[in-house]
Amino acid sequence: MSWQNANGPSGGPRGNGATLPDLEGLIRQGQDVLKQLLPGGPGGSPRGLIVLTILALVGLGAWTAYYTVPSDSVAVVQRFGKYLKDVQPGLHFKLPLGIDTATIVPVKRQLKQEFGFTTPGAIDPYQSPSGGERETRQETEMVTGDLNAALVEWVVQYRISDPAKFLFEVREPSQTLRYVSESVMREVVGDRTVDEVITIGRQEIEIEALTKMQALSTKYAMGISIDQVQLKNINPPQPVQESFNEVNQAQQEKEKLINEARRDYNKVIPLAEGEKDQRIREADGYRLKRINEAEGDVARFSALLTEYSKAPEVTRRRIYIETLQDVMPRIRSKIVIDEQTRGILPLLNLDSRNEDRP
Repeated sequence: MSWQNANGPSGGPRGNGATLPDLEGLIRQGQDVLKQLLPGGPGGSPRGLIVLTILALVGLGAWTAYYTVPSDSVAVVQRFGKYLKDVQPGLHFKLPLGIDTATIVPVKRQLKQEFGFTTPGAIDPYQSPSGGERETRQETEMVTGDLNAALVEWVVQYRISDPAKFLFEVREPSQTLRYVSESVMREVVGDRTVDEVITIGRQEIEIEALTKMQALSTKYAMGISIDQVQLKNINPPQPVQESFNEVNQAQQEKEKLINEARRDYNKVIPLAEGEKDQRIREADGYRLKRINEAEGDVARFSALLTEYSKAPEVTRRRIYIETLQDVMPRIRSKIVIDEQTRGILPLLNLDSRNEDRP
């Protein structure tokens, strides 16, 4: 079929005798062809209806024959409702027109469920409590082992480990996980006192709750792997919250004072121990020094006594000379007199005031 310009065979705006198709003419001819195919129109026939039906089926089949699996998910393929296989991420094809159905399951994504509070903008309907504020508060109200009340908020983080079990073994597995989590948390909190729940027992509660939740998930064949259970805000009920806060402040002040006392103890006691050890070592050194000096003096006098017993006169004279050698250098003014001299007063220069006395 040749298209002609409505202005005739003369050249168009581009010149060189080139002609452009008329858009209005194209639309008009397409409408005429469609009217001929449609039944009831001028020239319509059942054949046109069949052609349109076949084209619609082909287009629908082509549209439903392919699907894309994200990188963090797998697709569970069913044929006439029966489980067929798991498909890894990428572009895939299946039998169209509802023969095969593919359900995307995010197996590599970490999912979470919140209890007692709600994160704005959550997409998963089972991530946050489904009821209103009253239902949310009832979800957190728990009784401890010492019959006290506590408001417990927590988060459960999990992954889908088996897509087939997650889809077919349990009806509404995400909702079932919420029931399991709430039941386990009430059991674990009910085995402890309110002080343990609020203060020192948080980590133990998280570990025990994680173990029990995973055991129940495995028992129910939910296809879920629990990664973490994390406690958030744990508070007493509103009527006693102020009194409980005062008790906590008193306990914290007590712990603070104890820690300060231990700090001073660890600072002073080691210093005193060090000084004690130092003085003991100094005393031991002085004792050894005196003992060695005494033993040396004893040995010297013993040797001198031995020599003196051999030659008393010679030894006496040697001791005298050695003593004078030690004493005489210390005397600045020396006067040597004869034995017959009766006094030394005439020999002294009494008018000399600048000289040192002997």
